[in-house]
Amino acid sequence: MFRILVVEDDKAISRLLELELTHVGYNVKIAKDGDEALKFYENFKPDIILLDIMLPIRDGFEVAEAIRDYDSDIGIIMITAKGELESKVKGLKNADDYVVKPFEIEEILARIEALLKRMGKTKELIKVGDIEIYPQNMEVLVNKKNVHLSLTEFNILKLLAINKNIVVSKEKILEEIWGYYDEENNNLVEVYINYLRKKLKDSTQNIETVRGVGYVIREKESKT
Repeated sequence: MFRILVVEDDKAISRLLELELTHVGYNVKIAKDGDEALKFYENFKPDIILLDIMLPIRDGFEVAEAIRDYDSDIGIIMITAKGELESKVKGLKNADDYVVKPFEIEEILARIEALLKRMGKTKELIKVGDIEIYPQNMEVLVNKKNVHLSLTEFNILKLLAINKNIVVSKEKILEEIWGYYDEENNNLVEVYINYLRKKLKDSTQNIETVRGVGYVIREKESKT
């Protein structure tokens, strides 16, 4: 899960960003002034900083410069109400991108994703038909809708998806998910497979039982 440090003294804006970024799967921390931003940076180790320019104690320019002195790889997106060219040029010396208030949350999300790509950091995706699996934040989508799975359910689905069109034995599932094989626990696999089938009922993909062998997801085309 990518970490985003939001440095913003306006509580309404910082809360909006926290809710929206958390909703799409980012790990978010809020700092309300420049000093707090530097303190949280040390402990939180963010991938990207959303950094307001007009901050108490230290402004965004100072924060960006201080962080850049010993971290040239971190992504910094400056956020400010100032739209003048002079401020943009000054801000971009230590930043990767620049957003002017008021902004749409979709713009922020798009800029974060674009910056992560430029940094070589992208969300890992395992896709089987209309099922999308994002291992970093344990997110599963069916037809673009979130499906909540337990950790065990998620790990079994990921194992089957990685091996799509290949039959995975009960023995392998037990060894991969529970760390050991015990024939008496074969029924445990069946129980969790049934849980998964119920939760994935809206998908075009089926978890098939290959009698005497194991289970398989055979990729089919999504519904249109």
